[in-house]
Amino acid sequence: MPSPLRIGTRGSPLALWQADHVAGMIRAAQGIEIEIVPIRTSGDRVQDRALAEIGGKALWTKELDRALIEGEIDLAVHSMKDVETIRPAEIVIAAMPPRADVRDRLVGAVSLAALPPNPRVGTASPRRAAQVRRARPDAQTVLFRGNVDTRLRKLAEGEADATLLAAAGLDRLGRSDVGVTMPIEQMLPAPAQGAIGIETLTANSRVRALLAAIDHAPTSRCVRAERAFLEALGADCHSPVAALALADGDFVMLRAEILTEDGSEHEVGEVHFAPDDIDAPGRLADSLLMRAPPSLRRLFDA
Repeated sequence: MPSPLRIGTRGSPLALWQADHVAGMIRAAQGIEIEIVPIRTSGDRVQDRALAEIGGKALWTKELDRALIEGEIDLAVHSMKDVETIRPAEIVIAAMPPRADVRDRLVGAVSLAALPPNPRVGTASPRRAAQVRRARPDAQTVLFRGNVDTRLRKLAEGEADATLLAAAGLDRLGRSDVGVTMPIEQMLPAPAQGAIGIETLTANSRVRALLAAIDHAPTSRCVRAERAFLEALGADCHSPVAALALADGDFVMLRAEILTEDGSEHEVGEVHFAPDDIDAPGRLADSLLMRAPPSLRRLFDA
């Protein structure tokens, strides 16, 4: 009997849901046995500091990368917004299932305007912090890290007046009734928000072929455009950046925004391009940086 296909994942409830979702898709498409292998990451162990202070997005991926490279797992499942823009050459993003809701949800108030004076908003995201402060300059941000339950508990215990969570994560955990969905026009989401990525070894042609059967081409195309924008921008975990690509017939529409930490300066723009125009996200990044004031450009490689 063939060995089961081993899926590596973080051990949070959301990560396990995502791994199980991918396992179900592979079983349905290929009819093979699956084993889910939870792996504790540095990002799960360190919860009292912002990611940018302790190593960035690699804290979510490096242990899974090691397990892939050392043959402990056959593939790894990630929230794509947690995956670094530049990946090891030995590892390839082989598939992305259909994307979920890309928007944020505000928990604790019906809107940012309805928050009390000088509100405390819990978040670890520079993007969310900047967008909140653009709308509410009197807001203070409080570091909220941890899984969905941890953040909701911190809110319930009064550590903040409100917090923001990804709609996709809440929906996947059966919490569609939690929070108020923020309009994209007010809070453009993080690049790759709502998308699940499946990685394997570049040299593993067998697993790559299995995963090709569950790849959703429109999702892959759009998320890769958002990631290409991030790479061209030179963004890191300190950089408040939002981006969303949408399929538009045979074309892609990419809208993006860069902000200062306090939201007082921002630039927004969009580009409409054919999928084979791989330079389009870079042109948008160049355009935003060219128009940005020095206070904004200094946050990037400009």
